[in-house]
Amino acid sequence: RADLLNEVGMIWSVGDAAFWKNLAAARAYMAAHGSLAAPKNAMVDGVAVGQWLANLRKPGGLGSDQKRADERRQALEAIDPDWNPAGWSVEWQRHYAAARTLLGEEQGLTDVLPGVTVHGVDVGTWTVRQTDPAVWDALDPEQRARLESLGLTARPAPAADPTPQKKLGAFERGITALTQYAEREGWVIVPRAHIEETPHGPVRLGTWISNNRSRRDRLSREQREQLAVLGVDWAAE
Repeated sequence: RADLLNEVGMIWSVGDAAFWKNLAAARAYMAAHGSLAAPKNAMVDGVAVGQWLANLRKPGGLGSDQKRADERRQALEAIDPDWNPAGWSVEWQRHYAAARTLLGEEQGLTDVLPGVTVHGVDVGTWTVRQTDPAVWDALDPEQRARLESLGLTARPAPAADPTPQKKLGAFERGITALTQYAEREGWVIVPRAHIEETPHGPVRLGTWISNNRSRRDRLSREQREQLAVLGVDWAAE
């Protein structure tokens, strides 16, 4: 009886029949995009193949029957071994597949500018990000190997400044501000409320001069000489 029913196309499982029907849409998507890492809104011939694949990737998405689940997994892997990447996101796989398509077409061209897209994926921006040294180091070894197969490698880290600027103390910042003020104004008569903007930040220059006058006995000889060179009148109030 079962054989007779099979001969006339008996559908024993609606869910199973739907899987094999949708698998044809998955093949068509793979042929067009080179990957089954489809976005959830992807449609092929009226089939919501993106959402369907997303549902299959969920725990238990291939069904509770282990034998049937294994058959479905094998069918999907026969189309795309990376249909459900284990070590990284589906989004990363989708961008990688687009980059693989572009770089394969360009025969090794690796200088892809941001804004260059394949199947709606901005391959340029993505490759620039992946080759950033910090991002590259955080990738799975298999991800790095795949990028290297496309001719991509981590960009050199920016060279450290060989002469880092020394952080100035309060007195040095004041001298810098006073020097700047004197060069611009031609004198060092600074209003009490004046604030001088410097490369090291704003300095309340008028207050700074007043404070140094009040504690001039505690200044070092070098500091007093610096103020004298700039023309600070110790007697002025």
